[in-house]
Amino acid sequence: MIRYVLAISFVLTVIVASGSLFFPDYWIHRYDALIERQARVYRLDDKLVWSIIYEETYFRAWKLGNADEVGLMQVTPAVARQWAKETGLKEFEKQASENLRQFLSDPERNIQIGCWYLEKVREQYRGRQAETAMSLAAYNAGPSRVDEWTRDADAATMSESDFVARINIPSTRSYVTSILDRYRTTQKPISG
Repeated sequence: MIRYVLAISFVLTVIVASGSLFFPDYWIHRYDALIERQARVYRLDDKLVWSIIYEETYFRAWKLGNADEVGLMQVTPAVARQWAKETGLKEFEKQASENLRQFLSDPERNIQIGCWYLEKVREQYRGRQAETAMSLAAYNAGPSRVDEWTRDADAATMSESDFVARINIPSTRSYVTSILDRYRTTQKPISG
């Protein structure tokens, strides 16, 4: 029995590994329609959302984070519950409280909530020169950290590079820089 399970595990591992080797374009673009649809709803650039998912999970819907984040956009339980409450739909609140992992493992729901939260934090930085970098930093480390990093400066006119230099959490600085680089160099349209 153990040999059978090990053999099946090995075969599945080989299939997944060869699939990502031979079909990388499929792997990284399989959620493009969902990304495009949800980004449009929340007035976000689909390439930015795609770049976040690339960084967060490399398009693995089942991925769990160290702080209980779930799914493609690594949505936290608190954000999911806040979204469910703000929708006003009791069924979403019920699902989010009963089985949060299952609720957030649905790619469409996860991208929807992730886009909702990204737009929610982005509203605080709209019109600033470093709007995108600040939004990404807030998505990763929280809006209070962005406030901390801009406290003694004019955040409205701060350049993106100046803001990134102020990020004193190395993993967040790397996160923001990596996503901005990927976002700005992504030439291929998401849906085509």
